[in-house]
Amino acid sequence: MNHISQTKYSTIEQMTGQLLKGRAVQTKQVKTENSFQSILESQYAKQDSVLKFSKHANERLQSRNIDLSEEQLEKLSTGTKKAQEKGISESLVMVDNIAFIVNVKNSTVITALDEGEDKIFTNIDGAVIM
Repeated sequence: MNHISQTKYSTIEQMTGQLLKGRAVQTKQVKTENSFQSILESQYAKQDSVLKFSKHANERLQSRNIDLSEEQLEKLSTGTKKAQEKGISESLVMVDNIAFIVNVKNSTVITALDEGEDKIFTNIDGAVIM
């Protein structure tokens, strides 16, 4: 037969009350300059502003000897943002006679075509010509 001794234990609240008895309790308020919403929006903006290239797109650019200038990359990024604003999910973005298929949701260039190829585009729901 187990014998359990009866011991009176205090609750955390009781112990806290005893420890802080006679002391002024100060609550520290931290003023945050940015709300969670503004931080979240800025992170999405940063993420959306970075245009990624898939492995396939990089291979196509290299095999077709397409070198993009900073200005062309900026146009491609701007075209992708415009497509996103219109609710397009898979877009054709034309920049200086170079066609890019872009997954707008992921800000990822899927493939690239230049002037010398047949231009048949499937599975897109919008186009932006820069």
